[in-house]
Amino acid sequence: MPDLDLNLLVALDALLRERSVSAAARRLNLSTSAMSRTLARLRAALGDPILVPAGRGMVPTPHALEIADEVHALKEAVRAVLSPPSSVEMRAVRRNVTIRANEAFVLLYAAGLSAAVADGAPGVRLRFAPRADKDVQMLRDGVIDLDIGVLPLDSGELRCQTLFEDRYVGVIRAGHPLFDKERIGLDDYLAWGHVLFSMQPEFAGPIDAALAERGLQRDVRLIVPSFPAVITVAAASDLIGTIPHSYRGSAAVSNIRSFELPVPVPGFEIVQAWHPRMDADPVHRWLRALIFETFRARS
Repeated sequence: MPDLDLNLLVALDALLRERSVSAAARRLNLSTSAMSRTLARLRAALGDPILVPAGRGMVPTPHALEIADEVHALKEAVRAVLSPPSSVEMRAVRRNVTIRANEAFVLLYAAGLSAAVADGAPGVRLRFAPRADKDVQMLRDGVIDLDIGVLPLDSGELRCQTLFEDRYVGVIRAGHPLFDKERIGLDDYLAWGHVLFSMQPEFAGPIDAALAERGLQRDVRLIVPSFPAVITVAAASDLIGTIPHSYRGSAAVSNIRSFELPVPVPGFEIVQAWHPRMDADPVHRWLRALIFETFRARS
């Protein structure tokens, strides 16, 4: 429809409501002559006079009266479609939101986030999906709404916001031969076997890379699929585990000791990532802001 001009719809609605060329012109901030030209275009397009002189004023034709309500509804509908998303009353929203996060994050934060969401938007339900990988395709396809964790490598098209900064610490069980040592040094650290969390089959992680720079290697005996599993194994064996510092708040850590690693290891950021198509969605924006404020309050 190359000849479609939505401005004619707006002008027609103004003319039918005002029943006056000059009054319609004032409503639309146009000159009277410009509105007269627009009326001529409308008459040609509709094949109807629309407004005709009657004494000192103008009256609508039967066809104009017939379409007046539909014209107004169409104009409002077009305005709504072509306007930015309006604010919403969050307590009236009914929506399911899927967040991808690893098991440790869910154990630590899911209950608190659920309570915060329920307080502001009781109709919004959270679903945490496992973070088996960091593929951004699920965000592109709308299968998940938010991805919380370490930033994916192929995240160039995503929008990201840092929630908090984290680092790794070591953990050992109560009663471990190293448990009572004031400081666990590098020799102590390398003298024992290790358990680590990894999504890859290689028995190595960032700590092993840091050790390799010094020509050193630790004895990794076991790979497990989550940080909670690291805690469980370390608590039941003499293996040394490695977990994020933020996870020390878990109840599962109460009967084990955490300690600073004896080799410098780069920290990392935990972010929330989403696809740009969700930028302006008011419910999504509200949830992102709530999550950000929740973690800022804890920092």
